[in-house]
Amino acid sequence: MSNYSDHQLRLAAKLYYMDGLSQTEVAKYVNVSQAHVSRLLAVAQKQGIVRIFVDEYEPRNTELENRLKRKYGLAAAAVVKISRTMPAQNLRMAVGRFSVHFVSSFISDGCTMALSGGRTLHELITQLPPAVRNLKGVLQAMGNVDSNITPIDAQELGRLLASHFHSPFYALSSPAFIMDKADRDAFLRLDQIKGMRKRFDEVDLALVGIGSMEDSVFIERGVFTRKDLQDLRKAGAVGEICGRFFDKNGKECATVWKDRVVSIEIDQLRKIPNVICIISGVERADALRAAIRGGLIKSLAIDETVAEALLQED
Repeated sequence: MSNYSDHQLRLAAKLYYMDGLSQTEVAKYVNVSQAHVSRLLAVAQKQGIVRIFVDEYEPRNTELENRLKRKYGLAAAAVVKISRTMPAQNLRMAVGRFSVHFVSSFISDGCTMALSGGRTLHELITQLPPAVRNLKGVLQAMGNVDSNITPIDAQELGRLLASHFHSPFYALSSPAFIMDKADRDAFLRLDQIKGMRKRFDEVDLALVGIGSMEDSVFIERGVFTRKDLQDLRKAGAVGEICGRFFDKNGKECATVWKDRVVSIEIDQLRKIPNVICIISGVERADALRAAIRGGLIKSLAIDETVAEALLQED
């Protein structure tokens, strides 16, 4: 019980919530210090003197979702409403938060999940509600970008997701790119890596990001040079998924990088019943469109700017 009288509680609540006075002004009328006002208001709410109602708000643009599903034959789509002046980090937070229930609806007991890395994907996973499902396992879908494993990398996101669902986590303990094809092929012959590649055939649901040629984590972290990126563009690359570069039709590009990557294979990705792409930022729209064309993506969790770009005439 509080030491505040009913009179103080009701007076403070009226002055603050109904009359719009500041807490400093309320303190004078109620005859308490300013530091006590927030406590007064909290007690008033706890006792039911203050009952806060908020009109229902739909954070998703269902009209754009339906248009996307019709145009691209998608299994499902979540398009999050945004403020057009949002900084990139706030945009990622919004897409992550308001896509949580959408993504959760596809996670069922006993399913096997795979995931890549990504900043928007990180925002989603960190905001998942308490788990009530038991997964068969969570798989890291691509090797590590470099030796500095960050919170947005596939390995850390996989650990976090597996911990959330109290399920086994299967790490792909390898760099994303090996020095050359011969070394990569030797790596793939290791029992641990062979076991992971077999597990990829059992995946029921994948959560992935998409990299554009303008915004590549591999450039950002020094794995590729600008010259490498130019060579990929010349080979027709428009985007990247799980370390695999694809052209405008979603077909993997025949480059030296194809023979050096350690990740889930493009054909394995296509065979997964549901692959949900979670991204934000219009700069990835062209790469996403190509991935959808190639059957790499079945569902989307994106913001309005990406959706509008996808709906423009090709």
